[in-house]
Amino acid sequence: MGLKKHILVIPGDGIGTEVTTWGKAVLEKIAKDFGHEFTFDEALMGHAAIEATGSPLPDETLAKAKASDAILFGAIGHIKYDNDPTAKVRPEQGLLAIRKGLGLYANLRPIMLFDELLNASSIRPEILKGTDILFFRELTGDVYFGEKKRSADNNTASDLMVYSRYEVERIAVKAYEAARLRGKRLCSVDKANVLETSRLWREVVQEVAKRYPDVETEHMFVDNAAMQLIKNPKKFDVVVTANLFGDILTDEASQIAGSMGMLASASIGDGTGFFEPIHGSAHDIAGQDKANPMASILSVALMLEISFGLQEEAKRVTNAIDKVLKAGYRTGDIADSSTDKSKILGTTAMGQKILELL
Repeated sequence: MGLKKHILVIPGDGIGTEVTTWGKAVLEKIAKDFGHEFTFDEALMGHAAIEATGSPLPDETLAKAKASDAILFGAIGHIKYDNDPTAKVRPEQGLLAIRKGLGLYANLRPIMLFDELLNASSIRPEILKGTDILFFRELTGDVYFGEKKRSADNNTASDLMVYSRYEVERIAVKAYEAARLRGKRLCSVDKANVLETSRLWREVVQEVAKRYPDVETEHMFVDNAAMQLIKNPKKFDVVVTANLFGDILTDEASQIAGSMGMLASASIGDGTGFFEPIHGSAHDIAGQDKANPMASILSVALMLEISFGLQEEAKRVTNAIDKVLKAGYRTGDIADSSTDKSKILGTTAMGQKILELL
């Protein structure tokens, strides 16, 4: 008996509209092949929503999000805001607001390496081969949500870094549960030698660790973790860390995979899951059929596995991408000097090729 699921697609800005087209097409194909019934709706967020409604997250979008079983998101952002740091309404506020509105407190970023792309990274292949890391980045606390101040004379600014015990505990539990199903190793990253929030973080993780005696726990300062990710990425299995550190470390880890165009992510809480590629809206290539749709398609694999519990279907999706890469097909961001020029594909041709191999 197939599953019935309602999926909200939020294309967002820039290349988000291009890549989600193929994520949705893959979901439709999987539903057809496995006898599931997936229904879809669309909504605005980010710059596109500001232009249409004045708000980066319209009430209608949040209502649709809460009523869906999962959300496939593209990207948000626009160059006009990058050039104007004083803009009071910004696309990124939509992302923070939807995370808060849906209670999404854990961001999962798998750093999965396809052997065919070992040479796409700037790190030596022998260091990378066999890397398989799952990051858990806390999403609702830290400097992103703490009180922000600017002095009257405009010479001083501050962002308050705040964590509560329950915020640390709930993401630690999610990370330990995942570690149990993987290599039974968890690394908690903090800055407990300097920051009071990190000292609370470490205390709480140490308490949670007692419930998971079968998982080996390591604590690491963020500066050392940043170095070890490049020096010896294979040493990591599950990594759990705070919002700010997680933001930086996972983007650093994208270099391990060779391109941000290959990395998916999931934001989860206790309700609707939110699935997106980690890349931005890339306005420099938007509308030019150059974007890599693979991260959006891998986000679909995460959705199938995490939100819907469909392991076999998720594997079918990652296998299709593996086949495409093994056959030598590349988008521009992951091509190199040895790539057969006739196999460098645009967004549409790559999406069609993956559908073909599904």
